[in-house]
Amino acid sequence: MRNGAGIARLKYPFSFPISVVKPIRLAVLGSTGSIGRQTLDVVRSLPRRFNVIALAAGNNVTLLEEQVREFRPRFIYAGREADYLMARGSSGGVPVRWAEMEEMAAHPDVDLVIVATVGSAGLGPTLAAIRAGKSVALANKEVLVMAGHIITAEARRYNVELRPIDSEHSAIWQCLWGEGRESVERITVTASGGPFRDTPLHDLSRVTADEALRHPNWQMGQKITVDTATLLNKGLECIEARWLFDVPLEKIDVLLHRESIVHSLVEFCDGSVKAQLGMPDMRLPIQCALTYPERLRGTSVPRLDLRLIGTLNFGRPDTKQYPCLTLALEAGRRGGSCPAVLAAADEIAVQYFLAGHIRFTDIARIVSDALNAHDQLANPSLDEVLQADDWARSYTEDWVKAKA
Repeated sequence: MRNGAGIARLKYPFSFPISVVKPIRLAVLGSTGSIGRQTLDVVRSLPRRFNVIALAAGNNVTLLEEQVREFRPRFIYAGREADYLMARGSSGGVPVRWAEMEEMAAHPDVDLVIVATVGSAGLGPTLAAIRAGKSVALANKEVLVMAGHIITAEARRYNVELRPIDSEHSAIWQCLWGEGRESVERITVTASGGPFRDTPLHDLSRVTADEALRHPNWQMGQKITVDTATLLNKGLECIEARWLFDVPLEKIDVLLHRESIVHSLVEFCDGSVKAQLGMPDMRLPIQCALTYPERLRGTSVPRLDLRLIGTLNFGRPDTKQYPCLTLALEAGRRGGSCPAVLAAADEIAVQYFLAGHIRFTDIARIVSDALNAHDQLANPSLDEVLQADDWARSYTEDWVKAKA
């Protein structure tokens, strides 16, 4: 790919350098979420390879305080500062300095920023890290969905690496090591189909939040797990891949794959196809992003044994079963401010579904109505992206209130 692939210096080396002894200094944003916790698992499994400089969390201040005592960062952030200070005081906490996520991401003592927050909260820190010349390991889908044109332009400007953490994008990234952009014919993102892949259409309106959170293959956060049930997450991933790897959306497909063993595939102009396989465990792509360009022993993830797996199944997603996938791909094709509206409307709709205020099938209705009501901007600035995000959140709030 051009200068590596797609966005700023994604490199595909033919050989790897000898291990660097100096620890990599990390800022983990979203440390108490699913990806953040598994990132710290990887850090534990590779002693002396990493130094955790900063931790940022949402509202789980109890777990954050436990992480602070274990990893002894210099900087912390929590969504509710007063609650954290209370927890810290009651436990005789480790001395740390409070810092906003943008300050952590840009700090000169940080080498790599892991963005594992949810929603638009990751946008500011990602831009701050890029503009400070930091490598970014990105697990937040909305950052590239909302503002891929801005993020990639800034990454090129500051010659910064973006390392994908999502298992699908990590798989594509690894398949492209050593390949040129001009040889890429098609990218295929795989999808398990989520917990309702065998649920009859007429039953979907009655499924519960607890049922939506029982993913058959993966252990993930609540929001992403619901997105796998609607398959909206695959539309988001296609939009992400379009920006990460500089490939038109028309060359990116979605393939149902029940076992979640093949994480993505890349087809080349000569007809060859590369695929990356592994057990469904996020610690593998996390470690790949943290230790790149090296591969190291470390995580305790079970090794893949295809003899035990036996059969791998593939198929096309049913658009009637998964209307959110169609909506997401259409928003990606329309571009401009539409993906920001898509992501924000979905985020709020999922919150209301999890709280029991709307039905599972209302998520697609809300996203569709928001996209239809939105006055699209073709090439939005960062402020306009954030305004579209705010508009979609307000629109969704009003939609739910009107239906109550």
